[in-house]
Amino acid sequence: MYFASERRNDAYSASAPGANSRKLVPEDARVHNRALVLRILYREGEQSRADIARATGLAKITVGELVAELIDDKLVRELGTRGSGQRGKPPTVLAMDKSAFAIVGIDLSQPELFRGALLDLGGKILERAESPASTDTKGALAVDAVISLIDDLVSRSRVPIIGIGVGSPGIVDGAGIVRKATNLGWADLDLAGIVARRFGAAGYLVNDADAATLAERAWGGAGDDVIVIRVGRGVGAGAIIAGRLVRGSRFGAGEIGHVVVGTDGGEICTCGKTGCLETWLSVTTIRRQLEALPATDEAGAHAVHQAAGHRLGISLAPIVGLLDVSEIVLSGPADVLTEEMALAVQTTIAERTRTADDYDLSVRLSDLGEDGVLRGAAAQVLESQLGIV
Repeated sequence: MYFASERRNDAYSASAPGANSRKLVPEDARVHNRALVLRILYREGEQSRADIARATGLAKITVGELVAELIDDKLVRELGTRGSGQRGKPPTVLAMDKSAFAIVGIDLSQPELFRGALLDLGGKILERAESPASTDTKGALAVDAVISLIDDLVSRSRVPIIGIGVGSPGIVDGAGIVRKATNLGWADLDLAGIVARRFGAAGYLVNDADAATLAERAWGGAGDDVIVIRVGRGVGAGAIIAGRLVRGSRFGAGEIGHVVVGTDGGEICTCGKTGCLETWLSVTTIRRQLEALPATDEAGAHAVHQAAGHRLGISLAPIVGLLDVSEIVLSGPADVLTEEMALAVQTTIAERTRTADDYDLSVRLSDLGEDGVLRGAAAQVLESQLGIV
């Protein structure tokens, strides 16, 4: 059996700078067509071979060969025949078998614990696991904690693991290397490689905000132009523009946590600057401010969330004005992110960008709750391994 990632590297390099001398080969087309068939079954549900041929534009004989291959790989199964209302042999209905394999998704974005889950190919969470992660869980200790968490989840799976996805704060490059994650004490760490070698499964590493963004696209109803703000150990943003995830030329797109917001001072940030967005909005910051208030001080709690939303709106207004994004999603713990914060973000952006007559921007809380990052890590596995989502 093989999956898309095992054959897609050459296809990717063909479109990379300096790779124009390489010609596409039939195997590239087969990988693409295989992903097309899976995508139809994944998104549309039960289909016949003829349905797939019509939807993809592929020849019936090609669809038949690909379906046979996918059945052998246990990714697709036949459900039996259905009445077509026409003469002749009724068509056989196919479906993607979303329970045949499992994915491990890991979320390292929260300040006090690492979270993980075992998911099926449809993104449904089958098992959960957590590991405490204090401020001292850094460097090699953090790596050991991640490996232990994955090991726990892998041991619970009753089906083969198709891949392991990890959502990590910091700058993550396209090879799965953490270039810099200050809060975890990592620099130039090949975490994806460590995971792959340890468990003998494909390992993928993605920035936590990018992971949350992939989850919103796959299962959260986000459109083709969206910014997702992930609030955890720090603050990060993921962006999908014209249907494509924006990573940046140096994989640093969305690192807005250490952007200084305003010129009126603020707290000193861990990075040494004063007034970074993280000093106004992060899980640790918001919870600390709320814990300092009397339990009955609703006005004070409102002010905390409103101030954080206002500062986030200040940082996002130029981006919205530049890219004409129509949707912003806030992803993070429910006690940190509130409707009043979302309203403050929307109001601030409106005041600083377009006039009220033509302003049209949706700012909402994620419907995925705290599972955005781990489900997005799973979405990265699905995209890389099978070419779907």
